[in-house]
Amino acid sequence: MPTPHHDNAGPSQRQLRVAELIRRALSEALARGDVYDPDLESASITVGEVRTSPDLRQATVFVLPLGGGGAEVAIEALTRNSHELRRHVNRAVSLKFSPQLKFVIDTSFDQMDDTRRLLSDPVVQRDLAAED
Repeated sequence: MPTPHHDNAGPSQRQLRVAELIRRALSEALARGDVYDPDLESASITVGEVRTSPDLRQATVFVLPLGGGGAEVAIEALTRNSHELRRHVNRAVSLKFSPQLKFVIDTSFDQMDDTRRLLSDPVVQRDLAAED
């Protein structure tokens, strides 16, 4: 008997698999320059992660332009071209419904930098050495 899903449960294997396929399809389309928009042509955009809703009808796409500059312009351009990008996803990923794409700035790189900075702090280093 299947266990019921709880709100705090993580994504299913299917969600994770579909999200990765969407991420790859978008990364490839952007790398090839398949979307014709001056704001996208001038930027190299990394698709860091995709998270899908449980019904796979919505996908949140975490992106960051190379170097981090021009992120807002990139988000606007991606949003403006979301229908074209959806077509690329449809060709690459076989799904019953084409997911709505929502583009957001990927802040995980900033979080990693903050974590590295914290770990290199002399006080933290001393405390970590004391635990050994």
